[in-house]
Amino acid sequence: MSVSLAPNSPITPEAGRVLVVDDHRSARESMAEILRQSGHTVDAISSGVEALGQLEQASYDVIITDLKMPGMTGLELIERLTQRRHGAQILMVTAHATVQSAVEAMRHGAFDYIQKPFTAESLEKFVARAIQHGKLLDQRRKLTDASDAPVMIGDSRPMQELRARIAQVASTSETILISGESGTGKELVAHTIHTSSRRRESPLVSLNCPVLSAHLMESELFGHERGAFTGADRARVGRFELADRGTILLDEVTEIDLGLQAKLLRVLQEQSFERVGSSETQQVDVRVLATTNRDLQTEINEGRFRQDLYYRLAVVPITIPPLRERLDDVPALVDLFLHAAAERIGKPPCQIEPDAMRLLGEYHWPGNVRELSNIISRAVVLNGGQPVRADEIRPWLLQTDPQPTSGSDVPVGLSLHEMERQLIEATLDQFGGHRAKTADALGIGVRTLSGKLKSYGYAPRTKEFSKAA
Repeated sequence: MSVSLAPNSPITPEAGRVLVVDDHRSARESMAEILRQSGHTVDAISSGVEALGQLEQASYDVIITDLKMPGMTGLELIERLTQRRHGAQILMVTAHATVQSAVEAMRHGAFDYIQKPFTAESLEKFVARAIQHGKLLDQRRKLTDASDAPVMIGDSRPMQELRARIAQVASTSETILISGESGTGKELVAHTIHTSSRRRESPLVSLNCPVLSAHLMESELFGHERGAFTGADRARVGRFELADRGTILLDEVTEIDLGLQAKLLRVLQEQSFERVGSSETQQVDVRVLATTNRDLQTEINEGRFRQDLYYRLAVVPITIPPLRERLDDVPALVDLFLHAAAERIGKPPCQIEPDAMRLLGEYHWPGNVRELSNIISRAVVLNGGQPVRADEIRPWLLQTDPQPTSGSDVPVGLSLHEMERQLIEATLDQFGGHRAKTADALGIGVRTLSGKLKSYGYAPRTKEFSKAA
């Protein structure tokens, strides 16, 4: 039994360099020909010893090796490869599939495990996934090597626009207000801005505003002198002083008390402040980044946030898109979280079945990227070696079933057929015409839903019902 019997998500084919290692001539030539027809550059050799020699002369994106080979087995080849920098993703091929050998192969560095017999299409998809994963790792490695910057995963249009905005503002010293729902990655964006700025050699100092009382908040921001208040037995340096020449991140800035907002406004205007209990003015050179998950206009209208402070903070506003608006990024994020969780826990990365990946790609993600990360971590912790199925993940997702109406709202005398039709129409409208989500919410199959919509005269393109229905 293999660890992964099928690729876990649709992959856009991308040509790469592939090395096929198999002692059976017909098998290696067959695999090589299939991959060449897919556009890959392929070399095919008959032993692990030859493979090690070949890697001295050329580099590859993917290495496909058989498990059972005379002289040096596939596992022994993988062990030797871990001792050198080769940069390739390894696919193990065998007809002697066991969970133990699959786990052993992946512990020694194999990206995935293919069981014979397999189709040409399956081989192509495994290789495409391996190439995509390798390029993702390369991107993360280059970003880390270049500036130790955190990695922002995703190539969807919203993420491309977000990266472009960050590139525009990072090199300046302007104050930036980062808005977005909880779990979207506001702190990650702040770190990316700092590490991409001219201040990256200086500290980025963060303050989590919601966890502090107004009294402690002032001391944390500006520091205090000894004896300034009960318990102040020594002087304390505040976050603004610590961030001098660097950046300060005010996480969830709307939680700062109104009285303290006025003092914060002065720092933004004059780059100066006094410690609590001192009359001596401190001058600092600090760039301010602030985050919020609230609608600041509502906070201003209801008197909880100063309008003048808002204008000072929102010199350059950046809004982070929720995950439901960039679902194309879900497969890449899943891949990242799978390997990160596996590394933390110390077990091989598990695989996600196609139906489970489709479920993740259609979910509305109220908790955004943080929720996805938690779901994948849970899957890795609980995984017993088999690919993760949709029915395992579904109970962990927040359901969006329509809320039942009270008895007084039920129209008396309406036929059951008409009530069913109204419920289906309302649910379909709630999910923007998305049939899979509608069927899931109603607890019926997509085919059943489509049949009912057809009987109602539903026109998918216009989302209207014919007059004859």
